[in-house]
Amino acid sequence: MDFANKLQSYRKQRGMSQENLAEVIGVSRQAVSKWESGQSYPEMDKMISLSELFHVSLDHLVKDASSDTKAEHVASPVYVDLNSLFHYEYKSKRTCFGIPLVHIHIGRGLYVAKGVIAIGNVAIGAVSIGIVALGGLCLGALALGLISFAGLALGLLLAVGGIAAGTMAVGGIALGIFAVGGLAVGMFSLGGLSIASHIAMGGYASGHIAIGDTVKGAYTFITQDNNFNDIKGEEVRKLIQQEYPHLWKPIVQGIISIFK
Repeated sequence: MDFANKLQSYRKQRGMSQENLAEVIGVSRQAVSKWESGQSYPEMDKMISLSELFHVSLDHLVKDASSDTKAEHVASPVYVDLNSLFHYEYKSKRTCFGIPLVHIHIGRGLYVAKGVIAIGNVAIGAVSIGIVALGGLCLGALALGLISFAGLALGLLLAVGGIAAGTMAVGGIALGIFAVGGLAVGMFSLGGLSIASHIAMGGYASGHIAIGDTVKGAYTFITQDNNFNDIKGEEVRKLIQQEYPHLWKPIVQGIISIFK
């Protein structure tokens, strides 16, 4: 196997594109293309960089295997770069304000993807998917963005996750202005254990207005087995208008819709 074929083979084994290899070695993609097509050969410093990158000797890299003598056919040690086996990167050529439209960067270790659409161990973008996701619409184990879905979700507008915090939060533990969850804490909350500064609804509800099986508040409505149909919506409406006369009507209507 000649140098051109060896170079192409080693590059593909590492999951690298010609563009990726060019960036690592410090040349243009066209230069790599010429090397792999046999039109030219790298300068010595680039050849050394290639041998170090692929963990092979210069002699092995440049020597044509067909010209080796029988005595020279000695098994060479095989080096396996575990990081390369679990690493992949793709960056689209199309950009938006200098940012790649799509950037995928995943593998073992700390790999950061930055793009309009970003997928990586750490992802930063308008749409982000990663173990840690930051940006607009985020999905991950830990997500921080305008809208977040994650094990631990922090969302300026909406957060959904095991633990969720945001303007509107939905989760096992939910913290927000509007909170829905097993444990819900906020201005308006609905959950098994519901705590609110304004209106709380749930199995146990504690708030200025509390509605549930077990309640604590200035004004209370008691249900049986969380059956909110036991409560008349009109009575709740009048109380809300009395206590919070300036509350936004869609919020009032949303709460009332739960009742008969």
